[in-house]
Amino acid sequence: MSPVKNIFVIGMDESNLDTLRAVPHAGEYRFHPLLTIEELQIGDIPIADLIDKAQRELDAFDGSVDAVVGYWDFPVSTLVPLLAERYGLRSTNLESIVKCEHKYWSRLEQRKVIEEHPKFAVLDPFAEDVRPPSGLEFPMWLKPVKSFSSELAFGVDNEKEFHDAMAEIREGISRVGKPFEYILDQLDLPAEVAEAGGQAVLAEETLTGEQFACEGYVHNGEVTVYGVLDSVNYPDSSSFLRHQYPSQLLPRHVCERIKDVSTRVMRQIGMDSATFSIEYFYDKETDRLNLLEINPRHSQSHAEMFEYVDGVPNHHCMLSLALGRDPRLPDAAGPYEVAAKWYHRRFEDGVARRVPTREEVERVEAEIPGVKIEIVPRQGDRLSAMPGQDSYSFELAHLFIGADSERELREKYDRCVAALPFEFDAAPDGELH
Repeated sequence: MSPVKNIFVIGMDESNLDTLRAVPHAGEYRFHPLLTIEELQIGDIPIADLIDKAQRELDAFDGSVDAVVGYWDFPVSTLVPLLAERYGLRSTNLESIVKCEHKYWSRLEQRKVIEEHPKFAVLDPFAEDVRPPSGLEFPMWLKPVKSFSSELAFGVDNEKEFHDAMAEIREGISRVGKPFEYILDQLDLPAEVAEAGGQAVLAEETLTGEQFACEGYVHNGEVTVYGVLDSVNYPDSSSFLRHQYPSQLLPRHVCERIKDVSTRVMRQIGMDSATFSIEYFYDKETDRLNLLEINPRHSQSHAEMFEYVDGVPNHHCMLSLALGRDPRLPDAAGPYEVAAKWYHRRFEDGVARRVPTREEVERVEAEIPGVKIEIVPRQGDRLSAMPGQDSYSFELAHLFIGADSERELREKYDRCVAALPFEFDAAPDGELH
């Protein structure tokens, strides 16, 4: 029998712990939490203190430290290679992670090997007279060079919206930007990236078409894309309604293009022994494919979808790479033909007077097969105060659903939403965010 492997999971949470225990060889693994979600995602991010605390916990552990992994965005994504290097563990290097995380640096790297990206420019939000960049026309998107969950990302149609968005970005950019600059200081940066720093804004042309994503990994220098997913937005909105796997909307030849572009980009980035998730837009009217952004981690929110369809959650790839094992997923070995993660949202602020109880959630899960539900707000929460929300809506629940057709997916989702009781009071000022 193989010796037990001690795997430290940065920001381990209960729902993902259940999923981690569903991977092959889970009986040989012992999962240990390293830092909490609250420490990592809420309020200011004291990155140097987090590194020190993590090292103290690992140094104090009475046993072997066999892997350090994580499935969250910054700072988790950067803590993994920093800690792996210190303890001699398998991971990609920090530079490859930051080449993905820093949106401007990422665009510069993409431009070297592909044409499938939008026009872009970098701006200083603190400049005395910041203006829309020449060469870009409205509508455009403004995003901090480092943010997550679409936080402080704004689509703007004119100069007034541009300046309004810049004012809001200036107010909030330091929460993530300052600790990100601590990470940038660990690297020898190209001059243009060093000049931009971690509190700059990326402006880029608005992409058209439908949104998609791919999941993959790099193992021994070989890039593998193991899944292409649809990302479906709410009507007339940039907020996700659902992700579904495998893609039901893309023709095969476009899936192959996505795999080719992803392979070229990840080779250029120089990643190895790590997972990734890349988001794309495809416009079928013009046959134009555009890379939106690279996430230097697999998407933990997709794990249940792969388990429903392929029989194994994609956490398996992350764990296998960290332990030097074969990261391949089985193909279509799960109980369902298609699966989706749905986002039940509210598009105005409010205070949660009533949210579904655990018993109510468990009843719905028992009545509708192939369903797992996570409620986001707690009773009494003001929606605009919840962390990790996009700039236009608020998440009420995540619903993971497996089915034998897209029609059945929709039917199960509608049944779930109808059975989940939410009640809200008006927010004190009645304003979004």
